[in-house]
Amino acid sequence: MSMNATPSANRIHIGFFGKRNAGKSSVVNAVTGQELSVVSDVKGTTTDPVTKAMELLPMGPVLIIDTPGYDDEGALGELRVRKTKQILNKTDVAILVVDATEGLSSADEELISIFKSKKLNYIVVYNKCDLIDVKTMIKLSSDENAVLVSATDKKNIDQLKEKISLMADLGEEKFLVRDLVEPKDIVVLVTPIDASAPKGRLILPQQQVIRDLLEADAVTVVIKENEVADTLAMLGKKPRMVITDSQAFKVVAESTPRDIPLTSFSILMARYKGFLDTAVNGAMAIDMLEEGDKILISEGCTHHRQCEDIGTVKLPKWLESYTGKKFTYEFTSGGTFPEDLSPYKVVIHCGGCTLTERELTYRMKCATDQGVPFTNYGTTIALTQGILARSVEMFVK
Repeated sequence: MSMNATPSANRIHIGFFGKRNAGKSSVVNAVTGQELSVVSDVKGTTTDPVTKAMELLPMGPVLIIDTPGYDDEGALGELRVRKTKQILNKTDVAILVVDATEGLSSADEELISIFKSKKLNYIVVYNKCDLIDVKTMIKLSSDENAVLVSATDKKNIDQLKEKISLMADLGEEKFLVRDLVEPKDIVVLVTPIDASAPKGRLILPQQQVIRDLLEADAVTVVIKENEVADTLAMLGKKPRMVITDSQAFKVVAESTPRDIPLTSFSILMARYKGFLDTAVNGAMAIDMLEEGDKILISEGCTHHRQCEDIGTVKLPKWLESYTGKKFTYEFTSGGTFPEDLSPYKVVIHCGGCTLTERELTYRMKCATDQGVPFTNYGTTIALTQGILARSVEMFVK
């Protein structure tokens, strides 16, 4: 990902859904003004979700998602339908494209029901409105969620974009750290450079925190974990806070005086995504685990795992050293996340920097609805290092 690009997780996700050959891809292309999706008269041309990050006025940075036909049949069709439902978990605005000459089908009605159950903002786009009579047009227009368009001649496409923009208003803007500092405050960022660090760049949460601090006119000092004590001695002014990679929590805590607030990038991300309280409560459940309990460790992104990978190697070591017990583990990454969490005693998720707040909330609710504690890497590591209370005290009001 380019350093100049808005991260996908921070973009408004606009998903296009509907039956095969309803004209989804044609509507997508009309809205975006480019050939994002393959268009054909053959049903089922789009076989996998197609995504495109772009700037779309008047909304700004968005991620457009064109999905396979929801009425697909057979084994492959079932897989496509499952993918469509997974896409809904990360969608901010759902666009249901319907062939205006055919009207709503049972598959369309099912999708609308799913939109409502997931509390999704949605629009029903009746495509091919140039092929229907005035009476039908008036009837379809009576639905406040409906927009009538013709992708072929671009009729009402601007109206559709305006409606999407209104529905994509995600409310009050939230910040990773900007609201915790004042201009000219010094913030020390500890970013270990080891085998797991990406070559030639910083990981996404570190990039985002630096960007947020620059917006706040704060002074950022970026160092490695073995430079904390010397850096604090040289500053001549107490920093507003120290933010560390969670893996270095213990050594950084030992080098940071108690009167300087300390937290981690992962904990800031949990706060930003809206599940910090749940993560802290979930971490507490680790003290109740029994020998042999099964733990799900889940990452939002996919990457090449190193020999000392945090999720599959370091976290299990820290958990078992802290509790004195042995556990069994399952690991997921990317878009894979089990809906049935009953086999697990706790779910430990990454910070979720590559996931939208909606998808992280979905995963959290999957756990909490089933009575399974849900936490994240940062809070878990802080607990195992004995500094959980310190790492979140600046957020306690």
